[in-house]
Amino acid sequence: MHSLRLAAAVLPLLLSSCMLGPDFAPPETPLPAKFSEGAKQSVGDVAVSAWWNSFSDRTLNQYVATGLDKNLSVQQALERINAAAADVTITGAGGLPNLDFGASHTICKARDVTSTQNISGGQLSLTGLLDVFGQYRRSTESALASLDSAHAAVDVAKLALIKDLVSSYIDARYYQQRVSISRANLKSRQETYDLTNFQLEAGAASRLDVSQAEALVQSTIAELPSLELNFRVSAHHIATLIALPSEMVVKQLQKNEGQPVYRGKINAGIPADLIRNRPDIRQAERNLAAATAKIGVAEARLYPAITLSGSITPSYINQRGRRGDISKWSFGPSLDLPILDGGRLRANVETSKSAAAAAYISWKSTVLTAVQEVQDALTAVRRDVRTVNSRHRQVETTEETLRLSVDSHKDGASSLLDVLDAQRQVSSAQSSLATAIQKLAKDHVQLNVAIGGRFAAPMVASPWVEASRVSQQMQTSGPTRNSRALHCGMF
Repeated sequence: MHSLRLAAAVLPLLLSSCMLGPDFAPPETPLPAKFSEGAKQSVGDVAVSAWWNSFSDRTLNQYVATGLDKNLSVQQALERINAAAADVTITGAGGLPNLDFGASHTICKARDVTSTQNISGGQLSLTGLLDVFGQYRRSTESALASLDSAHAAVDVAKLALIKDLVSSYIDARYYQQRVSISRANLKSRQETYDLTNFQLEAGAASRLDVSQAEALVQSTIAELPSLELNFRVSAHHIATLIALPSEMVVKQLQKNEGQPVYRGKINAGIPADLIRNRPDIRQAERNLAAATAKIGVAEARLYPAITLSGSITPSYINQRGRRGDISKWSFGPSLDLPILDGGRLRANVETSKSAAAAAYISWKSTVLTAVQEVQDALTAVRRDVRTVNSRHRQVETTEETLRLSVDSHKDGASSLLDVLDAQRQVSSAQSSLATAIQKLAKDHVQLNVAIGGRFAAPMVASPWVEASRVSQQMQTSGPTRNSRALHCGMF
């Protein structure tokens, strides 16, 4: 008798610890030991690196801090964390007992009866599902992985914001620099035009010389509206990203000029670092964990569902000549066994397996794309440096050529055409240098974003508080199409 009682007590514990479906194991894919133009040293955790500080630009730092605090895309991602956390609660509640209480009071009187009958009653019912095959535990596992994915999505949104914001700032400063170059060239060309007009009146220049000098002045004037437009478009985009009035941003940018120059070191780490540092890879891995857990949910629905339910219904009757209590109670299990469903449940299992396999492919694709992005950015940065150095030398050479041409023209040893051509070369060289500096800065941005560099928390106080993270390291599954059999064990 004692052994039967012991078995009856232990059996529910054994059954409640059995879960169908594969357990999750972190996915793997072959990766090179180093990037094609990188070193073999790990970069460590760059997720807390405010790499944009390497531009040494206070205005840029202020914009990034404001964007992390006020950007609408980031705020939307934060709200999705709240929804995902609520889904964890909803999913977990499905496997918990439900307790309901109800009460009633009835007054009745028959037409041919003089007395009135009062009936007071209540009902207390308890229903609980035995999660024998782990349907609700797998569902909770999937919901927790989705919550982790929502947290990673916030990091993805922050990284995308920083990339867009810093790149737009670099563009705005580039167009400011181009405007400054054009205005300086316009001043020089206007002086040449005035000098040519004076020489025409003195008979030392031809009308052709004047026309050529004037054409160069007009072409420079024609450049300015387009450059000013592009500057304002970039400034307007910055204002949108940080949720500030556009005119405020335009006025802030107009207070000073100068292209941002990245002064940080090039340290891309190794490909394995990306698994830890890239938020999109972590998000894909958590999506895979959520999809894998759903295989167990689908498989559990192939098996019986056992429900224990009980209720107590007390009532009190008060009538002239009759008073008393009546209590009813009931308790017992119920079994729900799917027999004929047209193959729907098994098709759901195959669908879940296919979704998990697709999630693994998505994770692998994200990893390989990340490796390519780092290698492309590394290649670009290393070559951009050489280009910028060459453009600097080109500007110095053309400016020296212009000085020599002007002196030679004043001495009558060369024509005005030589001076105008030298001015064109200086203008072209200065514009090319500005473009090279812009590209180098943006490629540095691309490299830091590609390795997952971001700032883990806003740099200024933010009214938007992230939901508390539910972090539970679970042994979940890779996308195997042949799920393992029942895993049973004592709690």
